[in-house]
Amino acid sequence: MTATTTPTAGSASLPAINLHTLALILISGAAGTLAFDLWGKAISPMLGFAQLAPVGLARGFLGALGLPNGAAAGNFMHLFLVGAIAYPVGWLFIARPVIARILPGLHWVIGSAIYGAGLWVFAIGGITMIAGLPFFLGFTGITWVALAGHVFYAIAAAAAVVYLDRQRSR
Repeated sequence: MTATTTPTAGSASLPAINLHTLALILISGAAGTLAFDLWGKAISPMLGFAQLAPVGLARGFLGALGLPNGAAAGNFMHLFLVGAIAYPVGWLFIARPVIARILPGLHWVIGSAIYGAGLWVFAIGGITMIAGLPFFLGFTGITWVALAGHVFYAIAAAAAVVYLDRQRSR
């Protein structure tokens, strides 16, 4: 993978499949998930806004699919399958290359914020309906806290990618 040495959305090429990319996925996913959960479970409620319940959404989704949906399964899905793997893979292998080709020169912060909004549409617009919840959670306060959370997730994850790529290219 080419290093992100410019303040753009990143390389239009796909990253290599190797241990570095696996580490990049897991570390950026951890950074993003930490930002998401810190915002949604701590900062937002302290500011008087809604508290996010991503594990509850994951459990509802799993249950709707007829899969085990206990607390452990919900946490595993939210923290690991989605937060540490799926969303970072989406950034590295889909969103970042597409954004770099369509909008070359776009700063990675803007590109990742766009990706975060896309994650929000997917999770709150789509997954909630499969889980039996109202479309976009009825556009209540939690909807907008979730939008901010997904954008914070994507920016934090992309920042980790940029940082690690720069460190590797030294």
